[in-house]
Amino acid sequence: MIDFSLLRFSHVTVNGVNLHVVEAGRDGDPLVILLHGFPEFWFGWREQILPLANAGYHVVVPDQRGYNLSEKPKGIAAYDIDNLAADIVALGGYYGHEHFALVGHDWGAAVAWWVAQNYPQHINRLATMSAPHPAVWVDGFRNDPRQRRKSYYVRLFQIPVLPELAMRARKFRALTDAVTDTAVPGTVGEAELAYYRDAWSQPGALTATVNWYRGIWRHTMLPPSTYRIRVPTVMVWGAKDRYGETDLARASIKLCDQGELVVFENATHWVQTDEPQRLNALLVEFLKKRFD
Repeated sequence: MIDFSLLRFSHVTVNGVNLHVVEAGRDGDPLVILLHGFPEFWFGWREQILPLANAGYHVVVPDQRGYNLSEKPKGIAAYDIDNLAADIVALGGYYGHEHFALVGHDWGAAVAWWVAQNYPQHINRLATMSAPHPAVWVDGFRNDPRQRRKSYYVRLFQIPVLPELAMRARKFRALTDAVTDTAVPGTVGEAELAYYRDAWSQPGALTATVNWYRGIWRHTMLPPSTYRIRVPTVMVWGAKDRYGETDLARASIKLCDQGELVVFENATHWVQTDEPQRLNALLVEFLKKRFD
């Protein structure tokens, strides 16, 4: 378990929204922002925060809007991916960095892709895991029956109110199963689940986080081939991921001018807790690598 005494906790207001933020490392070191996915919060990066800080980086990990202790704006439009990306660009600016590295998992990876797509002047490194480029995912959901089966829950999330009721039932059983049953056995126990249940119990959190899924369908996506990622990129994918097809990862890395896909054969969707030491070493090597 991470030593909380080595972390700094605060709230910052950026892009009109108040975010709960966790930090480690020295303020003057290169900035790395870690973005969690669904249904996690900053705690999803517990295995990466201190190793990256010890490698010489100022590590900033927000609860993204709608999650845990961060503000939860009302309405689906507040969770449009353009708003989510603008939060992160503003967060980098808050810490005084015009350029920074961005690391994202799951929905956090989708936001990271979008930031790199639309604000490349601010991103010097992009690392994504367990989520394709958003346009690739939307295309896959619409046209790939295998991905549609893996993402069946996304359609259920479009129903008002019912998903939130189902997730809250039996002490958040559906969410705890999502975190534990699809991961390498033993990587998430009751001690960790207690932190997750506390985050899910925050007023308005369930509706806000499901609104991320509701919002993606209201955003017009161009065909994937029209997008380019021009910053150095590494993409990590677990071969045993139950939520995503590896073909979507391959399609995403083809959009990158300088991209590498690394498949962890024994990892699931939760690569950062399945194989933390391997992932940490990969991230440090990538962040320190020189690119022309």
